[in-house]
Amino acid sequence: MSRGRGTMIDEVFQLPDARFSDLERTVAQLERTVSSLRREAERDRATQGRLRSLLDASVAVAGDIELDSVLKRIAESATTLVNARYGALGVLHPDGHIERLIQTGTPSVDGGMMHIQPGTHDLLQAVSESHGPIRLDNLREDPRSVGFPPGNSSIRSFLGVPVRVRGEVLGNLYLADRRDGGFTKLDEELVVELAETAGVAIDNARRFEETCRKQRLAAALSEVASTLLSAGAEDVLATVTSKVAMLLPATLVAVVVPGPGENEMRVEAADGVQSEKAVGTVFPALGSLSSQAVVSGTVMSSESGHEIRSAAGSIGFGPVTAVPLVVSGRAIGALCVAREPGGPGLTRGEKDTISEFAVQAGLAVALAWARLDRQRLEVIEDHARIARDLHDNVIQRLFATGLGLQALAAADPTHAAAIDTHTLEIDAAISDIRSAVFTRVSAPPSDATRVRHRVLDVIIQLTPALGSPPRVAFSGCPNMVIPRHLADDVVAVIRESLTNVAKHAQAETTAIDVKLGDSGVSITVDDDGIGVDARVERASGTGNLARRAERYGGTFTLEPREPRGTRASWNVSFGEQGDQ
Repeated sequence: MSRGRGTMIDEVFQLPDARFSDLERTVAQLERTVSSLRREAERDRATQGRLRSLLDASVAVAGDIELDSVLKRIAESATTLVNARYGALGVLHPDGHIERLIQTGTPSVDGGMMHIQPGTHDLLQAVSESHGPIRLDNLREDPRSVGFPPGNSSIRSFLGVPVRVRGEVLGNLYLADRRDGGFTKLDEELVVELAETAGVAIDNARRFEETCRKQRLAAALSEVASTLLSAGAEDVLATVTSKVAMLLPATLVAVVVPGPGENEMRVEAADGVQSEKAVGTVFPALGSLSSQAVVSGTVMSSESGHEIRSAAGSIGFGPVTAVPLVVSGRAIGALCVAREPGGPGLTRGEKDTISEFAVQAGLAVALAWARLDRQRLEVIEDHARIARDLHDNVIQRLFATGLGLQALAAADPTHAAAIDTHTLEIDAAISDIRSAVFTRVSAPPSDATRVRHRVLDVIIQLTPALGSPPRVAFSGCPNMVIPRHLADDVVAVIRESLTNVAKHAQAETTAIDVKLGDSGVSITVDDDGIGVDARVERASGTGNLARRAERYGGTFTLEPREPRGTRASWNVSFGEQGDQ
């Protein structure tokens, strides 16, 4: 009975083969669906993680306002976002070429970095010219990538995305060598979104930088105007160069004017590295940026290295920008800004700054020169008044006194000899006064007066190093007009000579004699130190003095004095070389 009942149950629950197969297929389908949903959930979580990374990168990019920091942060954020080994942000010049390139990344297995120069590769330029991203799985298969990146053959994948704001392309993001394969479509979309945020950040940073630039420019121009229009301002162009050096980073700032000879340029004023060596340097105008800026009236720039040669040696620089300096409607020279060799050239904003500064500084220079001319005219008028008073009063009284003494000598012959001696002294005094009157009235304002002031300034500056104030004498024709470049050399010779005395002589007293004559200039510096034989590095310390003399066909000698000390003599003539 029980046996029959079990058999009946088995028969009831036994399924046909077709229905069992359908059930197995349904279970398998459910398993595949669950696996697919699980994978989609994992992808969603990964995508959410990438989106969070994008959000973090966008916050990081927008968290700074200083342009250089913003640019570097954009490059670093994009590199991290897509797990790339190398990243770069190229900033575009208005004409379309890559002006600046900010790079980030780690060394590859061959030790190379993605070292590339702005505007040197077709692939980078292609991103600028395209209307969308460029994504490559293998750089070697694209003809535009020839030579990119230099010295690093391990890089394969590449992703380039333009950075835009309000339809204008500001730059490009370049990413290379994704760590876990080629760049994906999602990588491209994420970088495109980051590029939009980066465009806004760059635009804001540029606006902030422009505001700061205008503030610095206004402050510098205000200082220039106040300095040049003050009562004690004389070296106008030196004031201009010093303010430019404070306005933007530069190795040397110089004002270059047409030289003493035809087709020559001369460094009139300078501020920065080796500025003392540069001032007074004369070089050919042909091919020079300063000459081109003066002739064309436009800004001239060069990214290559430059070198100028002076009597003290050569001076090397990197990128140079020259801006015409216009005073009273005439380009009197060029304002030049140089940076160190291998350094970056001036940016578009910096060129705008120096151009605006040159325009406004030209007006200030014109006003300063007009003020100096007015002061000189006042001095001339004052000298004329003094000369009239000397002639009409002092000379007449001395002349009357001389006549009285001659009458007294005639009346008392026993004292005639002594009286005649005094009479001759009075005649000599009258002659000296007349010479002074003639000099004051007829001599034009010249650089000779300025030379005396500059010589005295140098002596005052170096007196603490000498131990005791030196004795100074100007002889010959102190009001004689001499060329400005010769006046610069006179000041430089005295500075170098006193520096040598301070460094090597151990002297207690120093005497300086400056003689201006019809034939030339003579400078003598005497000291009572330990003598020429005991001085160290004498050849290098006095070589500049000899070269400066040779420029004019002159001589320089350094010889011992008796009983002790040294005499340095520098003599040049007003020959053809001096005139040139």
